[in-house]
Amino acid sequence: MIGNPETQEEKEAARLFSGRVDFLLSAPQLKFLPDPTVPEIAFCGRSNVGKSSLLNALTGRRAIARASVTPGRTQELNFFEIGEPTQIRFVDMPGYGFAKAPVKVVERWKNLVRTYLKGRQVLARTLVLVDARHGLKDVDREMMKMLDETAVSYRLVLTKADKIKASELEKTATKVAEEARLHPAAFPEMHITSAEKGLGIAALRAAVVADARGQ
Repeated sequence: MIGNPETQEEKEAARLFSGRVDFLLSAPQLKFLPDPTVPEIAFCGRSNVGKSSLLNALTGRRAIARASVTPGRTQELNFFEIGEPTQIRFVDMPGYGFAKAPVKVVERWKNLVRTYLKGRQVLARTLVLVDARHGLKDVDREMMKMLDETAVSYRLVLTKADKIKASELEKTATKVAEEARLHPAAFPEMHITSAEKGLGIAALRAAVVADARGQ
């Protein structure tokens, strides 16, 4: 379900996502990437940060991206297409951090993500997802530093905002926003979301559509 958007931008984005949303392919290596024909929005974050749940909420589907209780399950770049004809692609990237996988496998994932982010010309924006219960961790900072160094613009998105008290959420959001201001590639606007409760989903959906369209 898309929910009840309020602004004109949210309504337009909701109409787009109420249409075609399809899984396209999984790319375990760069040679399997789809042709760079439409803008892409990449999703990254620590393992089990809630990427799949957020993707499902944004697209208004129950299981377009399968949520997993096993951290580090996503091992490829997973592409989803929105619109008919396709207007945007979402890219679900492997979770980083405490992935339960051999070191060589984790290193391969890292290289895949790093190379994709640096060289993908149609990448319109990256979303760095941060668990609202924990705030920024060193692995998040590593990702942010890499995005800064490669001039890849990104939005910070707090997930699972419904899992903590409002006072704690405010403290975490303030700390993350203050730290984000030190990062040149970080977009000024931070998003606070709950995939389960629908909090912030319509606004984030409108934002990524605007990003994809270069607005």
